[in-house]
Formats: sequence, C-alpha cells, structure tokens
Amino acid sequence: MESEKDWIANAYAGMSRRQFLAQVSAAGMAVAGFAIASKAVAGEIITTPAQGLKASDGTADSAGFRLPIYEARPAAAGKYPVVLVIPEIWGMHEYIKDVVRRFAHRGFLAITFEPYARTGGVLHIEARDALLKVVNAVPDAQVMADLDAIVAYAKKHPAARADRIGVTGFCRGGLYTLLFAAQSADVKAAVPWYGQIKPAKTPGVRTAGPLDVAARIQAPVLGLYGEADQGIPAADAKEMESALKAAGRTAEFVIYPEAPHAFHADYRPSYRENAAKDAWARCLAWFNTYLKG
Repeated sequence: MESEKDWIANAYAGMSRRQFLAQVSAAGMAVAGFAIASKAVAGEIITTPAQGLKASDGTADSAGFRLPIYEARPAAAGKYPVVLVIPEIWGMHEYIKDVVRRFAHRGFLAITFEPYARTGGVLHIEARDALLKVVNAVPDAQVMADLDAIVAYAKKHPAARADRIGVTGFCRGGLYTLLFAAQSADVKAAVPWYGQIKPAKTPGVRTAGPLDVAARIQAPVLGLYGEADQGIPAADAKEMESALKAAGRTAEFVIYPEAPHAFHADYRPSYRENAAKDAWARCLAWFNTYLKG
C-alpha cells in the first residue's frame, strides 16, 4: 500500500517545497496561480491562449458553499461535451487552468475547481508536513460532493451537452477521478493520470480506494501511469485494469517506461515530453470516442 508520505514526497519530485517554489519564482511565475513567464522550470512550459474561447473564473454552489471554478469552451455558439478536470494537490493553479483551455480548444466545455478552498488553498504552504496536514484532512466525501455540484452546474449550463460528461485528474486528482467514476452514473468516460490505486485509509477521510470500488465503475477508463513512479507501482495500475476488465468494463492502463510521477506537469522537472504528448493524444482520443461519438 502506498503511504501518504511516500506519495507526497514523490509529488515533490526530489525537491523541498521551498525549492519548488523558489524555482517557480526564479522562472518568473507568481506563486499564487503560477502566472506564466517565458522560461520554464524544466523544458518549456506550455501556455495555451484563451483566443477563440470563452474562459472565465466563477463559482458553483456546493451545499451552500461558493466553490471556486474555472471554465473554458469554444467561443462559437453550440453545445459541447463536458470534461471535469480535477487538480493535483496544489489546487486550481495556472497549469490546471491551462489544461482546461487545452480541452476547450479541442471542442469541450472543461471545468476545474479548487478542492482546498475551504481552508484557503495550499499553494502558499512551504512545509511538506503542513501541506500534508491540510490536504489529507479533506474528506473524499467532500470532494465527491463538490464534483456532484459541478455536474449539477454543468447540467444547467447553456453550452453543455449534459448527457456527455467525462472526468480526468492528475496526481491526487487521478485518485478522485476513479472514486468519482465509481460514484456518479453521470460519468461517461474517465481518464486518471497517475492517481493512487491503493491509498492509505483514514476514518472520516477515506474509507475506500479505487481498487475497492472498481466493480462500481461503469464508465470506460483510460489510466495513464509512469513506470518510474516511486509512489505508485506499475503493478497497482495493471491490477486496477484487471479488476475493471473482470467486472466487464472497458479499460486500458498505459504504463510509460522510465516516466516518473507527474510526467505531464510541464512546469516541473518531472515533465517527460514524449510520454506527456502521447498520453495527451490518448486522453483526447478517449474522450472523443466516448463523449463525442
């Protein structure tokens, strides 16, 4: 079983939180929201313009709480399949918003949110243990309820094809992707990126992991994982794939040789261009097939 400390250490990709923030700042990015400059932490940070899109910050009602969201869709009038984008442990920062715009340019209404808004977000937290304390105190049930709220928001959206909703997420968001696919019948396709399969369980916070609820997932699942991920064994990903197939579900889990955790995160040293580009193409093809087909 993957421990939370191993997983969070892996997310830092060999850096302290202070080092990570220092590199981000040195690259010319504001820590709050990662306002992108021209020079990347590692390689080239991908920046996706909002030209040709309708993109905006907003809120969605989640049991009386105004949940911060960010959405983008093509500017042309019409109804578009929906993709929910679940952030990593850093929350709704610029990389996640950029991914939302990437989906929008591909003909989707994409929506992300701030899972840690009730505690003021986490991007300002430098100490690893302090970050763990905040992130690990958020109950899975609360995140699932927030995702239900975003689905309800999408169903009322004039530009949404509410019968075509997909979900994807990175890191902790990959874990939530699988859990939400097991909970919500509205999810028609799911793409987890290096999300834990066998997370540690904590009373009142997490009672089940993806493998425990695999048989409840109805949507086709594409898993995208790195062979060199130090916190999530490739064997766990393949075990999840086998469990889904045993339950009669459509599932494909791709393991990228030598790719570490967070290989799609182009703002971090963990970024691996070839794996990231191939995985992104597969992700788009998956959603095109199951949300547009």
